[in-house]
Amino acid sequence: MKSAKIATALAAAALVTAPIAAQAAPVAIDREAAPSAQNEEMGGGIGPAFIVIAIAAIGMAILLLTDDDDDPISA
Repeated sequence: MKSAKIATALAAAALVTAPIAAQAAPVAIDREAAPSAQNEEMGGGIGPAFIVIAIAAIGMAILLLTDDDDDPISA
């Protein structure tokens, strides 16, 4: 029982000190972004999203137009 409490205390201490030690570590290399010629087209544009939305809209229109509304008139 006592060793479990000690292990829990050590684990808690490690969780508290790990971010502090990582923050205090010196940065070895300054990173820079590589130049790119097409950085404005990285998102892929609106084309694929528009196609998916159009297909969904066509599917919903077909579903609504072919809905079977044949309810009986007599109660």
